[in-house]
Amino acid sequence: MFIPPYEWYNRQTVEWAEELNFSVYNYTPGLRTPADYTYPEMANRYMSSDAILNQLYSYEETNGLNGYIILIHIGTDPRRTDKLYLRLEELIDKLNAKNYNFVRLEKL
Repeated sequence: MFIPPYEWYNRQTVEWAEELNFSVYNYTPGLRTPADYTYPEMANRYMSSDAILNQLYSYEETNGLNGYIILIHIGTDPRRTDKLYLRLEELIDKLNAKNYNFVRLEKL
């Protein structure tokens, strides 16, 4: 399974991945978790981990998250000191408490 980086997500990359027998997928739009790559010096794009999680929780209250693919980067720029991935356990615990189940992508 493969999710190309945003700037490389195009027909050619998808065809290349399929030739290598990778299933290409993408995260579900609407959530701001992909903004965890930003850092404070990115004035107009930066979102703190608190802001990202607050947006996710607010979005979930209104729309639910069943079937959603949530993207969180496992590595980010060193200038981002509040790494969202360090709060993954918190996020999982909160969603588990709301009776969400996590499944492997190939099961979707």
